[in-house]
Amino acid sequence: MKLQQLRFLDAVVRNNLNVSAAAEELYTSQPGVSHQIKLLEDELDIQIFERSGKKLTNISPAGEAIMSHVTNLLNNAKNIKQAALEFSNSNRGSLTIATTHTQAQFILPPILQRFSSIYPDIELRVHQGNPKSMCKLAANNQVDFVIASETIDELSELVTIPAYSWNRHIVVPKGHPLTKMLNITLSDLASFPILTYMLGLSGRSQLDKTFQQANLTPRIAFTATDSDVIKTYVRLGLGAGIIAEMACDKNDQELVYIDANHLFPDSLIKIGFRHSRHISSFQFVFLQMIAPYLEMDTIKEIAATRTRAEQEELLVDYQVPSFKAMQKTKGIH
Repeated sequence: MKLQQLRFLDAVVRNNLNVSAAAEELYTSQPGVSHQIKLLEDELDIQIFERSGKKLTNISPAGEAIMSHVTNLLNNAKNIKQAALEFSNSNRGSLTIATTHTQAQFILPPILQRFSSIYPDIELRVHQGNPKSMCKLAANNQVDFVIASETIDELSELVTIPAYSWNRHIVVPKGHPLTKMLNITLSDLASFPILTYMLGLSGRSQLDKTFQQANLTPRIAFTATDSDVIKTYVRLGLGAGIIAEMACDKNDQELVYIDANHLFPDSLIKIGFRHSRHISSFQFVFLQMIAPYLEMDTIKEIAATRTRAEQEELLVDYQVPSFKAMQKTKGIH
């Protein structure tokens, strides 16, 4: 049994039994992946996959039984490499982050700039996408950390640390009727076409839930993954935008930003990483940059926990700061 065979097996399972996609991810050939898996099956004397002709159709019961061991073994192999690298050269390596467009565009730049000034030889990699896909990358140990506000707590494989709370702003063109209202209500807002994030992004589910609880059905006229795209269509007069407060540009001469904190509950941005992964010293520094309200010892204790209850117990004496508070303390500029 070879470690490479287990990597091939893991990639096939993660790519929904698509051997071509697994081969592309691993920079190898499809026949090569199929051949190595067949050799592994012959050695173990089991059928890992059920097949219809040459196509893989399902994971066999025997395959299901070994997959958790395969995942743990590959994670441990990665931890060994990371631990060795830290001792051989603690100032070299990589930091890989999976996150949403909003975090990548508005939150991470000053933090990564600061981090890079301390660790200029660390390679920085940022993956952008929807929260669910990004969280799966962290759960599968394909990235070091995920930063997201939705779905991050759905995966039990992840340790999560709250970074900051945030809310929303309404964005409209100058002269829009909403700019003339002193106390905007949800009903006022719902009377206009709404432009906001796609489902699964930037607290969208919380936004929908708030309208539902008020027995309101807003007309969602336009959705996008990117705040700047939403603002572009607000400028065109398609309706009122609802965006994350981090994406507001108070220097914008064409648009007016209205605080909607009184309309919607706060959402949380959290950083997550897989249980039992090795975290290097420079990665702990990054974690504290994301969550500067926490002491380093507390962050390390949280990283060593196994359950959400243990994590919450360690956080009980801390107040998660708001985005505005983080700005004032320069935790996030």
